Amino acid sequence: MRIAVFSDTYLPQVNGVSKTLNRMKEHMNREGIESVFITPASPAGEEGIMALPGLRFFLYPELSLALPRYFYVRRVMDEFKPQLVHLATEFSVGLMGLKYALGKDCSLTASYHTNFPEYLDYYHLSALEGIAWKYLGWFHSHMQTNFCPSQATARLLSQHGIPNLNIMGRGIDEEGFSPLLRSQELRRAWHIPDDCVLLLYVGRLAAEKELEVLMEAMPYLGERPYRLMMVGDGPMRQELEQYHDERIILTGYRSGEELQRIYASADIFVFPSSTETYGNVILEAMASGIPVTGPRAGGVQENLIEEYNGLYFKPHDAQDMAASIKKLMDNPDLRRQLGQNAYRHGQSHTWKEVFRQVFNCYRQLVEESSFDKQGLASA
Repeated sequence: MRIAVFSDTYLPQVNGVSKTLNRMKEHMNREGIESVFITPASPAGEEGIMALPGLRFFLYPELSLALPRYFYVRRVMDEFKPQLVHLATEFSVGLMGLKYALGKDCSLTASYHTNFPEYLDYYHLSALEGIAWKYLGWFHSHMQTNFCPSQATARLLSQHGIPNLNIMGRGIDEEGFSPLLRSQELRRAWHIPDDCVLLLYVGRLAAEKELEVLMEAMPYLGERPYRLMMVGDGPMRQELEQYHDERIILTGYRSGEELQRIYASADIFVFPSSTETYGNVILEAMASGIPVTGPRAGGVQENLIEEYNGLYFKPHDAQDMAASIKKLMDNPDLRRQLGQNAYRHGQSHTWKEVFRQVFNCYRQLVEESSFDKQGLASA
């Protein structure tokens, strides 16, 4: 099977799409599946990556908009002869992939990763939401399969008339996240007192993540000893630095074993975003053995089970978020039990199983396409 993947984002850009695509590429390499990735960004010299020059997207600087080079892309694709084209984003690179696949009658799939129409409100562009949904509806109407990460996202897309929906969940590295990586040494290195509860947020520091809800929740915690570690970067970094609060620790981007150790060394994962299509960081936190507090909204609901591996709060409600955090802070036994359950839940979701289902779908589409072409040729 030969697969071409078109995406407006890839490593070294750090976001959920780029991480998922990197896992997909690793899976294809292991399984001996031929692939080429067309993207504006890539690690230097990585095999199987066709890098295009691009410009940063103003709403989402981690996303690049590729400069038009369709004829060059077409020439590379004609040499590669893909049997299936997968479109990971709906912008300039995705449009080039769509144009090529429709012209060549390739099997065609896409994935929906980010709720951009809902993000518009956070950037005072809500008037464009209807236009955005119309565009996405047109784009995804061409797909034989539209993968989305959660049932909540599938319901949202269905409401907007997007057809042929299938779930492509998220996973964790089987030998990665683990409570065994908990480290007192790491906590001391970040100057976290022994009596402090370590609250952890991992993700983009941006308006659409509703970090103002998290920051407004903090004063409701009163005099309880805690530290809030925020791992990630983004346009809100400077605003968060203005708090000048020693209890808030901004680490910037962290990855690999260091990030896994941070997860395991925390006590409660705090996640305010109600617009997530999935929220893979929630799964990573659970696999590390820590309970989660999150809003009862969007893709968070795919993994958070109330009073089993975490606690819900009302979306956009800082006081209710603080109440769920306080309940876990004040009850170490509950925190421990929910953390153990979270570990079992997180460890049961692996990339291996996710991609087994996705690539079974790919094979079926390619086989059906091959059968149809043979039938036409013999007619």
